[in-house]
Amino acid sequence: MTHASPHAAHDGGRPAPRHTPDSDSQAEILDLDAEVFAEHIASITAWLPIERGPRHIVDLGCGTGAGAFALLARFPEAEVTAVDASAGHLHRLRERAEVLGVADRVRTVLADLDTDWPELGRPELVWASASMHHMADPDRTLRKVHDLLSPGGLFAVVELAGFPRFLPDDAPKERPGLEERCHAALAHHHAEHVPHRGADWGPKLAAARFTVEGKRTIIVNVDGSRSKAVGHYALSSLKRLRGSAAGTLTAEDLGSLDRLLDTDSPLSIPRRSDLAVRTERTVWGARRA
Repeated sequence: MTHASPHAAHDGGRPAPRHTPDSDSQAEILDLDAEVFAEHIASITAWLPIERGPRHIVDLGCGTGAGAFALLARFPEAEVTAVDASAGHLHRLRERAEVLGVADRVRTVLADLDTDWPELGRPELVWASASMHHMADPDRTLRKVHDLLSPGGLFAVVELAGFPRFLPDDAPKERPGLEERCHAALAHHHAEHVPHRGADWGPKLAAARFTVEGKRTIIVNVDGSRSKAVGHYALSSLKRLRGSAAGTLTAEDLGSLDRLLDTDSPLSIPRRSDLAVRTERTVWGARRA
């Protein structure tokens, strides 16, 4: 989720999507993320401690819709209000909803949740996947969600363990361990700019008067041979990693990373046969009394 807009607008009268190279790149990663992790997202939605299917779901920081569409599939009687600060992401989500034939079950809301919240109704389920750590004041957001939910409603928070790994530990041959050094540099960047990434949301949910009813960690290991999307996902992700970590990498590591990202190079990411996506995602299911 990006905080690209300080205002909120419903579908009617929404501003035209703003397409910039950075936002397009992020949207591409979100779409690839949805494809690569489709089975794992479905597993998370199936696990949610819900006895009766919700009729109204709010997806906070919906991105291009991975969670929203998984929830629509899981709960066929539900409608989703998808909220994001990026007009471009919401535009892609609406296009995808048309393709999937669920446009009549999706409402999009452009909003920066660090400012005033729009009217979102009274949902029975609120979903926030990899979006809580972007909030300037997560504790405030948790309180807002608590007040938003119907009594007895569920808040599902999905958090990332960190940036995915793609390469074997001994790769590339000339600079073994390059990816780990990139991740160390990225961790420093995240500590400064996204301090809540990877947080344990359980205590914070309890402090916001939720009852945490379950917690589950999903181990992800998707071999590149299973999906062509893995190579594209690795390339797009490592390009973004380079943008954040370049300032702290050595010249040798940066040169090696650039060769991996050069699609004309015989050593490039898309030409490797040893790629995999390795990471973890944790979900908390928290109930409003």
